[in-house]
Amino acid sequence: MGEINKSKHQSQLISAIKNNDSVVLKSLYTSNYNKIELLVLRNSGTKEDAKDIYQDAFIAVWNNIKNNTFIPVNERAVQGYLYTIAKNKWMDILKSSRFKKTQYGFSNPSLVDKSDYVEDVTDKNLENEKLVSTMEAFKILGQPCKELLTIFYFEKKSLRDIAIQLQIDEASARNKKYRCMEKLRNMVIAPK
Repeated sequence: MGEINKSKHQSQLISAIKNNDSVVLKSLYTSNYNKIELLVLRNSGTKEDAKDIYQDAFIAVWNNIKNNTFIPVNERAVQGYLYTIAKNKWMDILKSSRFKKTQYGFSNPSLVDKSDYVEDVTDKNLENEKLVSTMEAFKILGQPCKELLTIFYFEKKSLRDIAIQLQIDEASARNKKYRCMEKLRNMVIAPK
């Protein structure tokens, strides 16, 4: 019963976002803003910077969900994706020469909070491309693999629990998970 409610909640969330449900969008927007503001303020930014970054990130997430570029499995996935996009946008600004010229003494990398994963622009761009490629590949992955990987990675269930749920033995669940991950990796790595 709990799985049906989760699935229903997920489809309602996606549907609400795609239909521009103002109540859901406002709730999503307000419930995640403080975390982004804190990130920007801890990393040499202002409240105005935080608002600008957050709006850009929110619109990107909204567009990606509407265009099926990103398919969230639950509200947490949406929140994590929103945070990642905002963080990456802010890190791009921090690394830009325009920002460095206007911020005296910014050249000291210790000013950036290490817990917010300051990355190389190249590494970050590759990470974004990899995420998009993985999500695209996941969309066309077979239903049994999608179900198994969703249960393991997003619902955080053990292989023993997955085996019980799928009515197979634990070794089979482990092998299937391995094969599904290999299939997904090959789809992402394979040339287009």
